[in-house]
Amino acid sequence: MTAQDLNWHKSSYSNDTGGACVEVAETPDNVLVRDTQHRELGHLRFTPEAWAAFLTDIKSGHL
Repeated sequence: MTAQDLNWHKSSYSNDTGGACVEVAETPDNVLVRDTQHRELGHLRFTPEAWAAFLTDIKSGHL
């Protein structure tokens, strides 16, 4: 399965004004993140644990 075959969804932290949006696709082993406006540039890959830690830090105001 390629990144194009995955079910990408807009991050809940993105807004609807067409500005800085990211899309996320989740698999059992990875969380992929890409820029909505520049999909051709690829994506970042995180383990589910690293992604969860990142979101925890954001929600707690550490980032």
